[in-house]
Amino acid sequence: MNKEKTVQAMQLPVNKLRPFENHPFQVKDDDEMDKLVWSILTQGVLTPMVVRPVENGEYEVISGHRRLRACQKAGIETVPALIYTLDRDAAAIALVDSNLHREKILPSEKAFAYKLKMDAMSHQGTSCQVGTKLRTDEIIGESTGESARQVQRYIRLTELIPEILRMVDDNKIALTPAVELSYLTKQEQTDLLETMESEECTPSLSQAIQMKKLSQDGELNMDRIFAIMTQPKANQQEKISFRVEDIRKFFPKSYTPARIQETILKLLSDYQKKRLRNLSR
Repeated sequence: MNKEKTVQAMQLPVNKLRPFENHPFQVKDDDEMDKLVWSILTQGVLTPMVVRPVENGEYEVISGHRRLRACQKAGIETVPALIYTLDRDAAAIALVDSNLHREKILPSEKAFAYKLKMDAMSHQGTSCQVGTKLRTDEIIGESTGESARQVQRYIRLTELIPEILRMVDDNKIALTPAVELSYLTKQEQTDLLETMESEECTPSLSQAIQMKKLSQDGELNMDRIFAIMTQPKANQQEKISFRVEDIRKFFPKSYTPARIQETILKLLSDYQKKRLRNLSR
């Protein structure tokens, strides 16, 4: 067996385990974590952690970050683990692949996971003559069921400031406008965030595209951001609508919907003129 792929199973002290540096998946102390802690207290750690040896006799977790946190909270001293002798890049790829199957993955998690795997594959020399980045995107896409273009779009999210990226995770900003906003500078994003908070609004795709264009032209500033963000959105404009069947009885049967509308507007115009005449008396 290749040395880089050797594996050993054994019990390891929890205090010798540490999270994978800059791993992209969130570990929250929430209700799900409480359930996991209770499960470990009552049944033990059923699935071994996957780790790799690092310096000072410690081990870096590749798979099992939530279990590690749960064991720490539960006061567990040792855990079963599978020890793989992997370098940083191979471990990063294994970490991403072992977590992307989860049912719930936040956009930010997917974004940094794809970037982590892409960087690791690039370091390993994964490439083709057409272009390293495109080929790497395709490989990542094949393993996740997404197109290379979609992989690139998610990776763009890593250029967002944390506050705006959090809004993407919270479904306050959709993926497509978020990708456009990722092309703004950090200061421009900070100005945008301030405007969003003061005006209690989020950008539409059209507004995001406008800001991206101005940013690329070096013309985006706080005043421009405010002007764009306070534009009325098409879906926010109030409308009055009638069903044709509700008003059809007031018009001859030969009238088309277009002629009905024209007649209503003319009647309203005549009414307004009459009202103004009465007020002027």
